[in-house]
Amino acid sequence: MDCQNLVFSRHAIQQMFFRQISQPEVQAVVAYGEIIEENPDDTPFPSYLLFDLIKGRPIHVVFSYDESTETGYVVTAYIPDLNLWSDDFRTRRSS
Repeated sequence: MDCQNLVFSRHAIQQMFFRQISQPEVQAVVAYGEIIEENPDDTPFPSYLLFDLIKGRPIHVVFSYDESTETGYVVTAYIPDLNLWSDDFRTRRSS
C-alpha cells in the first residue's frame, strides 16, 4: 500500500518487540505485501490484513488506512501460526 505517513500504535510496537519483528520488516510488508483480508467497514478507517515473506519469514500486518491524509496505521504485526493458517499463510484454517 502506498502511504505517505506510517504510524505505529503502541500495541503494534509492543507486539513487534515481543515477536522480534523490526520496523523495517513491517514497512516492507506494508509497501509490498499482499492484501489477504479486507474490512472496508472498520472504523475509523478501513483495515487490511497484509502478508509477505521477509527474508523467508512469513509476517502478517494488520493495517488501517486514512485515504484523506494518506496515513497508514499499523495496528499489530505477527508471525502467522500454522495451526490457524494454511501452509501458504493466506487462508485461515477451518475450526
